[in-house]
Amino acid sequence: MGIEYNGAAFAGWQVQPDQSTVQEAVERALSSVANHPVQVVCAGRTDAGVHATGQVVHFDSDAPRTTWAWVLGANANLPRTVAAIWAQQVPDAFHARFDALSRSYRYELLNRATRPGIDHDRVAWQHRPLDVPRMHDAAQALLGEHDFSAFRAQACQAKTPVRTMHRLEVGRVGDRVVFDLNANAFLHHMVRNLVGSLMLIGYGERDAAWLRQVLESRDRSKAAATASPAGLCLVAVEYPTHYGLPSTRT
Repeated sequence: MGIEYNGAAFAGWQVQPDQSTVQEAVERALSSVANHPVQVVCAGRTDAGVHATGQVVHFDSDAPRTTWAWVLGANANLPRTVAAIWAQQVPDAFHARFDALSRSYRYELLNRATRPGIDHDRVAWQHRPLDVPRMHDAAQALLGEHDFSAFRAQACQAKTPVRTMHRLEVGRVGDRVVFDLNANAFLHHMVRNLVGSLMLIGYGERDAAWLRQVLESRDRSKAAATASPAGLCLVAVEYPTHYGLPSTRT
């Protein structure tokens, strides 16, 4: 199933005691449709305040429902900030996380003198001018396979810090700076830590050589502070074509 959500009101994706989470909302809705308890596995766990337009989950059920009934039923039981977009039957061996070939994230930063109003929970904000071409050029040093320990949260549970970055583009659309990233997988807080460091380069406080030094240090304390979760969105998850899943790439 494809899921989108505004993460502002949630304590992240993963179920947590006494916290409102996206996973809890999705499982509760699907359990109602199936008339039995349903557990879901997602392609990528998102943090508190982080959004998704291309999250993918899998779950098991013997309930006789059409794919469209799953979508309609889920949406009838989900909070209005979470929506099922599509559903499709897959082989029993399919795994939303382990079968994913890559994930794509977008980070949007409003770069103007005044704070956001209507999009206050959908974009991050920085009033200081940012040199976007400078950030984009520096970011190209991160392409390829690297040990991203310097951009990894202390609480990260990944078995290895090595990831392969396929794409990292920084561009400007009006008064918004947009970071588009695609990798085989991401570490905990990796995107937000990368954005925070690129912003220092955009201010002119650091240069591209510094970013390479931080990467090679494998030391989180060398990188910048973690950027706000508000601007981050999981926009797409890519799977092998033989599954025939809808494309969510932007």
